[in-house]
Amino acid sequence: MTTAVIVDIVRTASGKGKPGGALSGVHPVDLLAAVLKALVERNDLDPALVEDVIAGCVTQSGDQALNVARNALLTAGFPIEVPGTSVDRQCGSSQQAAHFAAQGVIAGAYDIVIAAGVESMSRVRMFASAAGGDPQSPLARRFPSLPPQGVGAELVAARWKLDREALDAFSAESHRRAAESAAQGLFGNEIIPVALPNGMSHTVDETVRPSTTVEALAGLPSAFHDDELAQRYPEIGWHITPGNSSPLTDGASGALIMSEEKANELGLTPRARFHTFTVVGSDPEIMLTGPIPATTKALKKAGLSIGDIDAYEVNEAFAPVPLAWAADLNADPARLNPRGGAIALGHPLGGSGTRLMATLVNHLEATGGRYGLQTMCEGGGMANATIIERLG
Repeated sequence: MTTAVIVDIVRTASGKGKPGGALSGVHPVDLLAAVLKALVERNDLDPALVEDVIAGCVTQSGDQALNVARNALLTAGFPIEVPGTSVDRQCGSSQQAAHFAAQGVIAGAYDIVIAAGVESMSRVRMFASAAGGDPQSPLARRFPSLPPQGVGAELVAARWKLDREALDAFSAESHRRAAESAAQGLFGNEIIPVALPNGMSHTVDETVRPSTTVEALAGLPSAFHDDELAQRYPEIGWHITPGNSSPLTDGASGALIMSEEKANELGLTPRARFHTFTVVGSDPEIMLTGPIPATTKALKKAGLSIGDIDAYEVNEAFAPVPLAWAADLNADPARLNPRGGAIALGHPLGGSGTRLMATLVNHLEATGGRYGLQTMCEGGGMANATIIERLG
């Protein structure tokens, strides 16, 4: 069987996803183009050899409309013969892009492909293209009253008996780990500079708050409390706040994926190989529990146990998600998001999947770990899980 490998993987530093954020002046096409250019330049690769660019993006409207993948590769100067397509698996969009890319290599459809993702939440409002929340939507005929994701996070917290202190402590630790990793230069190999309109470059995650404490987080109000929903879900404790949720974020990321044979032919050194892929659907009401069955399915397919995995990246959309996942899988907290997660590093929706993978690959290389697993909850009740194996 052909082996699909990661030759390189990069990301932008995060920007706050609001007007005035560090990347708010950068068009999302330029954000993604910066990643694509970096991947070919860092590896001295002729972009004409890239057979496809598959890019995740959730809100494909406004500045992100009309196939952001194709627009970005042309902006990056790739030959017009290079195609591109944009995919939407909600928060897992670029993780799904990596699955499609690697599966294409394994199937023999590609030798060289780029999987990437982007989201500019400062410029394109989240849910700007959403239809599912419309009570007249066809989806409402089957699911007439799906709650917002934040209420799903509240339901996860209630069902796994996660109190406010536990959520805030996890969130403060995410910032501590991310700040410590940044101070040690551990993100240096994955972050590429983004040119800003003022002539400067953005290279530092803007969403990390090194001074975050549990005491400070405890003072933040509930973000999703609603009297009508409180009557519908009396079990909810209303513990979800801006402090234990991922912030609105701008960012892009991408991976250069090849067959191992092609990488060797070009004199490039594969950094990791794709070992196992899964994707599952889950309850769209609670919405955020999909990583649990996705991981269970991936481990079974791989013939591995959770103890065999050296590091796990579980997207911190909301603090209850990785905490419930860890409780169900009996996972080692020290191996969970060891360099901090989305609560600190940000969650640029369509760009998060390959962002997590970039951090995971670099962590495995730095620590000598063999296997890494990443998974994330996705809107509508879905989840991807990916197991990679470090090479070299």
